[in-house]
Amino acid sequence: MSRPPLPPFTRETAIQKVRLAEDGWNSRDASKVATAYTLDTKWRNRADFVTNRDEAEAFLSGKWVRENEYRLIKELWAFTDNRIAVRYAYEWRDDSGNWFRSYGNENWEFAEDGLMQNRHASINDLPIREEDRLFHWPLGRRPDDHPGLTDLGL
Repeated sequence: MSRPPLPPFTRETAIQKVRLAEDGWNSRDASKVATAYTLDTKWRNRADFVTNRDEAEAFLSGKWVRENEYRLIKELWAFTDNRIAVRYAYEWRDDSGNWFRSYGNENWEFAEDGLMQNRHASINDLPIREEDRLFHWPLGRRPDDHPGLTDLGL
């Protein structure tokens, strides 16, 4: 199975790959999202380490149980042949109704078939007031006309 766009990336295909990843994560469908990763994918996500696709799916399932009303925006930072760096922010609330904006950077490495084989994420959580939220689209894919991170001053 291949997952276009495939490396080596151009600026246009790297931007497309980033948007596809954003769309997938905004679906909050862990089993679907996990198919974008190699069977032996390796992740570092904060203090969590994932060593295969099944662990990635379990990680994502737990994440989206804890992080309610999850909305994410990713933006290309840099790319080379089979690597992409992104910055992102997402908003979510916990079970007590507290809102957060989480900021992060990810470094991705892709196999020839376009599946992600390595993902290194660094993330910081900022408590925000509900009235300070910036991501207001209905749950799911961010609308094409919704501002990105740079447009929002993030």
